[in-house]
Amino acid sequence: MPLFKIIVCFLLTLAGSPVFALENNELLPPERAFTVSAKALTADRLEVSWDIVEGYSVYRNNMRFESKTRQITIEPVVFPKGKIKHDEFLGNIEHYHKHLSVVVPITNNDSISTMSLLVQYQACSDKGVCYPPQKQIIDITLPVVTKANPLTQLVKSFSGFNLNKTQNELLPPEQAFRFFASVKDASTLQVNWEIAPEYYLYREKIQLVLINADGAQLGNYSIPKGTPKHDEAFGQVEIFHNELNFDIALIRSNSSAQTIKLEARYQGCADRGVCYPPMSKTIELNLPPAQEVSTTVSADLVLSEQDQIVQALHKDSLVMTLLSFFGFGLLLSLTPCIFPMIPILSGIIVGHGHRITTTRAFLLSLSYVLASALTYTIFGILAALFGSNLQATFQQPWIIALFSAIFVLLSLSMFGFYHLELPKSLQVKLHNSSERHRDNSIWGAAFMGALSSLIVGPCVAAPLAGALIFIGQTGDVVLGGSALFVMGLGMGVPLLLLGASAGRFLPKAGDWLNTTKAVFGVIMLAVAVWMLSRILPPEITILLWSMLLIMPSIYLNALDPLPAHCSGWRKLFKGFGLTMLAYGLLLLIGFSMGNSNPLKPLQGFNNAGNAQAKAQNIQFERITSLTELDTKIQQAAANNQPVMLDFYADWCISCKEMEAYTFTDPQVKQSLAGFMLLQADVTLNNDNDKALLEKFNLIGPPAILFFGTDRLENSAQRVIGYQDAKSFIQTLQRVQL
Repeated sequence: MPLFKIIVCFLLTLAGSPVFALENNELLPPERAFTVSAKALTADRLEVSWDIVEGYSVYRNNMRFESKTRQITIEPVVFPKGKIKHDEFLGNIEHYHKHLSVVVPITNNDSISTMSLLVQYQACSDKGVCYPPQKQIIDITLPVVTKANPLTQLVKSFSGFNLNKTQNELLPPEQAFRFFASVKDASTLQVNWEIAPEYYLYREKIQLVLINADGAQLGNYSIPKGTPKHDEAFGQVEIFHNELNFDIALIRSNSSAQTIKLEARYQGCADRGVCYPPMSKTIELNLPPAQEVSTTVSADLVLSEQDQIVQALHKDSLVMTLLSFFGFGLLLSLTPCIFPMIPILSGIIVGHGHRITTTRAFLLSLSYVLASALTYTIFGILAALFGSNLQATFQQPWIIALFSAIFVLLSLSMFGFYHLELPKSLQVKLHNSSERHRDNSIWGAAFMGALSSLIVGPCVAAPLAGALIFIGQTGDVVLGGSALFVMGLGMGVPLLLLGASAGRFLPKAGDWLNTTKAVFGVIMLAVAVWMLSRILPPEITILLWSMLLIMPSIYLNALDPLPAHCSGWRKLFKGFGLTMLAYGLLLLIGFSMGNSNPLKPLQGFNNAGNAQAKAQNIQFERITSLTELDTKIQQAAANNQPVMLDFYADWCISCKEMEAYTFTDPQVKQSLAGFMLLQADVTLNNDNDKALLEKFNLIGPPAILFFGTDRLENSAQRVIGYQDAKSFIQTLQRVQL
C-alpha cells in the first residue's frame, strides 16, 4: 500500500469515520456496507447477524460483545469458521463475507425482559481499505420465562392458541417509519415521515443526500426541534413521535426538467426500548424547469457564496478545484487572519542572525507555510467530520497564556539576554543525520507554523465553510482535504515572499543586526500582548500596550538630547521614540479614564462623549442557549420583526473586523433598524456554544444568520466570514425583499 494511503487511513481512523474512496470508486459508509441486527433465540441465547455487501468482509479479530444491562452477563462465544486471509499488516486473519450469524449465550438470573448489547467489530473492503473499529448498541427484547400453569396448558390443548404469547411483534421498519418526499416547486423539496404510534425517530440520525444529481444539490436545511430525551446509547438527543416534515431548498445550475434521486438515512426505536438499525430509503423525484422559480429565490440561491463553492466542488474537475482554492487562499492572505503570522516568521528569520541567507530564509518560510497548511487541513477535516471547530479548543486561556509566554521568551532572546539553542549532544546528532537541518531550525519553523495556524489566526471564511460542508455531506476527505491544503498554501504566499526577500535585505552582521533583532523583539512582545487581549480584561490590555510603547522609546533615546552633529538616522530614531512615548502616554491616560480601545484612548473624554460613543455602537442582545434563541425568535415573530443572529468570539479576528468596520457604518445601522439583533458569544466553546453551532451546521464564527417573521432561517443569505459595509448592506437588502 502506498505511503499516501497509509497516512490517509491513519488520519481517518483517528477521526473515527468511515474510509472513503482512495481510488475512483467511492466506498460505502459502514452502516450501508454492514447491517448488524440482533434478536433473542431463547431466554439464554442471542443471535447477532451481519448482512455484508458484496466486496466487503468482517474480521474475526477485535470482535466482541458486551452487556450494557447490569443484571445480564455474556458467556464465552463460539464463532463459526471463516476464511483465512493474509493481510500485509495484520498477518493471517479470519474473515467473513455476505452473511455472518453468531450465537451469544447469556445469563439472565433476574429474568430481565430487555437488555442492551454492545457489538464491536472491524471490517474492510476487498480493495484493501479498512474501516476503523465499529461500535453499535442494540436493544433486545428477551422472552419471559414463567412456570407452566396446569389450567393454562389445559386451555391451550383445547383452544389451539398460546396464552403466554408476548404482545404484538415489532413492526417492520418500513411500516414503523414511512418516508415520503415530494417536489414543492422547482427549487424546493418537501420530506415527510409518518411514524407509527409507540415508535419514535432520532433527530440526530436524519441525513438527506442527492444521488448522481447533475446540476442540483441540497441547500442548507433546518430540521425542526424534537422532544428532548436522554438515551443510554447516544446521550442527550431529540426525538419525534407521530410525524415529521420540513422543506429543503434546492440549488440548481441545470435549469431544464430532470429526475433526481433523494436518499434519506434515519434511525428510530420503539417506545418499549427496542431500536432498529440505521435504515435508508431512496425516492425518485421529477423536477420541473427552473424557470418556474421566482426571481427572488433564484437570486438568493446564486448569491449564497458557500453554497456556490460546495456546488463547484461537486461538479468541477480536480485541477479547476485546486486552482480555485489556491485563488481563495491568495484573497484570504490579504485579510487580518494572516497578518499576525508575518512578525512571527520574521522573528524566526531574524533570530538566525549572520547565518541567514536568501536560500535559508526561503526554506524556513516554506517549512513554516507547509506545516501551517497541513495542520489547517487536518484540523479542518476533523472539524467537518466531528461537526465542531477544533481550533476553538486551542483558544483556552491556559493555551493562549502558554503561547504568549513562548513569544516573550523569544523576544528576550532577541534582546540578547540569552541564546536559545539545542543541547550540544543533540546538535551533534542532528549534524550527523542531516547537514541541512543541523540546528533543527527547519523543524522549529514547522512547529511554529503548526501552532500559529491553530492559535494565532483561527478564521472561518466562505471558502473554508464550503469545503467543510462538502466534506461533511460526501465524506470525500481526499478532495476536500486537498482543497483545504491548497488554500493554506495560497494563504502562505506573502510569507514565502517574505522568506525569499529577507535573506537579501536583512543585515548580516554588526550593530545593524543587533538593532534589527531588538526591533523584532519588540514586535514579538506585541504579538504576545495581542494574544493576551483575548483572555485579559480590555483595561489591562491597554495598560500593556502603553508599557510596550513607553519602554522601547527610552531605548530610542526619546528623552535624551541629540548631539550637535548627529546623523540623520539618529534623528529619525529619536522621532520614532518621541512618537511612541507620546502615544504610550495617551494610552496610559486612557487607561486611567477606564477606556479599553487602544486605537481611541481618549474616546469619551467627558460623560457626554461616553454616552454618545455607546449610542453609536450597535447594541446586541446576548443569547446563551438554544432555548433563549427560540424564545427570542418567537417574540420577534409576534412583533412582525425579522431577526439577525451574529456568532461572535473574542479570539475571532474577522468578528473584530465586523465589529470595528461594518457594524459602525451609519448606513448599516440604518438598515438594521427594524431587526431584532441577537448575538451568540461562543468564546468559551462550552456545551451550550457547541449546541448553538451544531444546530445550524456551523464550524465556528464569524457567521450571521437571518430569520423571517415565519421563524424560519433565510439560509441562502448566510454571511460566513468578513463582509465590508457595502457588501453587508447589499445582503440586508436581499434579506428584506
